[in-house]
Amino acid sequence: MKAHTIILLACCLIIAACRHHSDADGKAIFRYNESAGINSLDPAFAKDQALIWATSQLYNGLVRLDSNLNIEPCIAKRWDISDDGLTYTFTLRNDVWFHKSPLFGTPDSTRRVTAQDFCYSLNRIRDPHIASPGLWIFAHVDDNGFQAPNDSTFIVRLREPFSPMLSLLAMNYCSVVPHEVADHYGTDFRSHPCGTGPFYLQYWKEGVKMVMRKNPSYFERDIDGSPLPYLDAVAITFIIDKQTVFLEFVKGNLDFMNSLDASYKDEILTRTGQLKAKYADRIDMVSIPFLNTEYLGFRMDSTNSALADRRIRQALNYGFDREKMMKYMRNNVGRPGCQGMIPCGLGGYDSTAAYGYRYDPVRARQLLADAGYPGGKGLPAIQLATTSSYLDLCKYIQQQLSLLGVDIKIDVNPPAALREQMAQGKAAWFRGSWIADYPDAENYLTLFYAPNRAPNGPNYTHFSSPAFDRLYQQSIAETDPLRRQALYRTMDSLVMHEAPVIVLYYDQILHFTHKNISGIRTNAMNALDLRYVKKDFSQP
Repeated sequence: MKAHTIILLACCLIIAACRHHSDADGKAIFRYNESAGINSLDPAFAKDQALIWATSQLYNGLVRLDSNLNIEPCIAKRWDISDDGLTYTFTLRNDVWFHKSPLFGTPDSTRRVTAQDFCYSLNRIRDPHIASPGLWIFAHVDDNGFQAPNDSTFIVRLREPFSPMLSLLAMNYCSVVPHEVADHYGTDFRSHPCGTGPFYLQYWKEGVKMVMRKNPSYFERDIDGSPLPYLDAVAITFIIDKQTVFLEFVKGNLDFMNSLDASYKDEILTRTGQLKAKYADRIDMVSIPFLNTEYLGFRMDSTNSALADRRIRQALNYGFDREKMMKYMRNNVGRPGCQGMIPCGLGGYDSTAAYGYRYDPVRARQLLADAGYPGGKGLPAIQLATTSSYLDLCKYIQQQLSLLGVDIKIDVNPPAALREQMAQGKAAWFRGSWIADYPDAENYLTLFYAPNRAPNGPNYTHFSSPAFDRLYQQSIAETDPLRRQALYRTMDSLVMHEAPVIVLYYDQILHFTHKNISGIRTNAMNALDLRYVKKDFSQP
């Protein structure tokens, strides 16, 4: 860290130690920054984390995920699934109301949510004129699959069984919206949201600030019967520079910070990933698994004959030390990717799995020799496509593999260019990551299902295995969770044996708050649930 930054940081620490966190007029306002920006508050476009976090405060769906990624009731108070796995019947609460809007009749009017609203909202996602990026989640739903026989009963009918369906319905895309407001504003619904969530939009100056106020008519209460949410408001800023965000957090101008930029991770974390002592008296850190697998992918139908040899791909998997990489490159934030593609924190992950790869240079050299390249002699240089954000990790792997005689050339690309190369199959070896869309291991294994081959699907490696595809089809129709997870592990082990990827690590969520903040709920999907957050003004 540069000298002037260290001086500024020291000043910030002094200020933070001496000030009290108090908001205007004694209101409890939760403040966080969104460096990525927010371009829509329409849940139909809630594709990335920034939009998911914001729309989570404004909307509700049938079901939601709890802190352990279990499905729990939301607007639907219960549900039944038919024995054939094709029909989902939801019984709705009768005490859920939309945010107030003059489009309901008068400036202060609202109306109750009914099952017809869910028919409208989910069919809206399927409407090609809306062009929602969430259209794919209804791939298994019948053409007339949304039905409302009465106000309190909503039915979803599938064409074929799909076991992760409930998880899909927990996504923000499936939030309920009123047709009066959404139809009236059309594309401008993005900036005139109307939902049922714990907060409603009060103010938004794009790129500057957003304020959401407490919804006084919110339907949920805590275990003691007190109305939720506890906060009076949520304020979001849009500072792009991440070091500035860090300094604002240290000064106490932000209540919450998500993750760490490489430029200041050594300032706040020890080498083993713990919060440094000088921050421990005023900052809390929460760390949990994140459903994000970072990997290097091989294009299996590449013209590179060396990479077409499974033994070479396995040798590269064995050829570098993931434990050291995590310790020295990431301050142990995350877990070494020594098992399969399914990440830690998700059903199907097996920490004791016999499949996967650990550092074994002896085995790597033997595999190279067996493939006809003893000591790497005669092996052509292999090009690895990555982005600048991952250049340090790729250089580490490059250096480790050079000790085996493997020559790695690193090709640094802008993120959009790398994604295009992956989608078009133009990169023989590439750095990728997969963040779960929903908490089911199927979401990771779909990357290796042959019909999903890019550019029409997420199978960027062009992996193809009839045995894997048969297991995949069997797993998505399996309704018993334990049998389904056993199938997932079998599929994961098959992928690891064929080695179309090198799993680098399973990511980790880091959330930082000041001591006066309590009650934030999250999960391995990196949710931001503010319903139970409290802000204690007596804490410095």
